[in-house]
Amino acid sequence: MQIKHWSIALFLSLSGILSAAKSAAQHFVAGTYNIRYANAGDSVNGNGWAQRYPVIVSMIRFHNMEIFGIQEGLHHQLETLQQNLPGYAYTGVGRDDGEQKGEYAAIFYDTNKFDLLEKGNFWLSPITDRPNKGWDAALPRICSWGKFREKKTRFVFYFYNLHMDHIGVQARAESAKLVMQKMRELPANMPLILTGDFNVDQFNESYTLLNNSGLLRDAYELAPIRLATNGTFNNFNADAQTDSRIDHIFVNQFFHVKRYGILTDTYRGKRTEKELVNNKAPYIARVPSDHFPVVVELDDQKK
Repeated sequence: MQIKHWSIALFLSLSGILSAAKSAAQHFVAGTYNIRYANAGDSVNGNGWAQRYPVIVSMIRFHNMEIFGIQEGLHHQLETLQQNLPGYAYTGVGRDDGEQKGEYAAIFYDTNKFDLLEKGNFWLSPITDRPNKGWDAALPRICSWGKFREKKTRFVFYFYNLHMDHIGVQARAESAKLVMQKMRELPANMPLILTGDFNVDQFNESYTLLNNSGLLRDAYELAPIRLATNGTFNNFNADAQTDSRIDHIFVNQFFHVKRYGILTDTYRGKRTEKELVNNKAPYIARVPSDHFPVVVELDDQKK
């Protein structure tokens, strides 16, 4: 009788462990956000960084972006975001000198949820290990990456974030090939995420190189639930409408995409004197960046 009771207790214990393991399957929200580099011209036009960043911070927190790539951020902008996002850290370097100069393609992550195991950067160029312009690119372009581990489940994945050139057609195509080459050097069973401002939409050759590669797929296409009433570039115009998505999140086969969203949140900002000439209403709808952020809810395919 004691053996029987012990067997039942063991069965119940193992069942509880298996149930807990199943419920602990990794689940998180990832994103990409071109936050627009801080500059005096935007401030004059009513879109200064000082008024935009509190809205960006609130969006990140409200939408629970647990790990996300940013583009165009200058060092002081990244420091401001980190100071206002308790528990977050970032990895990445400035593209102009490999340290703090120039725009970053940094990755922010919730340190309560993820451990950063490894990190690195490479330039989108035939010369990948130092700042330079590749192919027909107008500017130096960089990709930053991190190897992350989800703390509770021990799930390990790689996260890549980039900002492709806005001019160079060849540069964008070659950059897509380069990123996939780097990914294929990893173990074949490694979960992968690629985010960024690709400066091309879903109808472009560079996008197709990635989406039809057999390695990565656009999370938009994989998601059964989408909120995508607009494209991702707005040019600081809250009324702009487009179907063109130039900011993307790609994942490989080891992720299940549950939801996909382009967040078109606005806020009310004071009109500039120039804007008041045509409209005396003191406030106007504004967007916190000239791009809308993209977010996805992800699960592990193995769960």
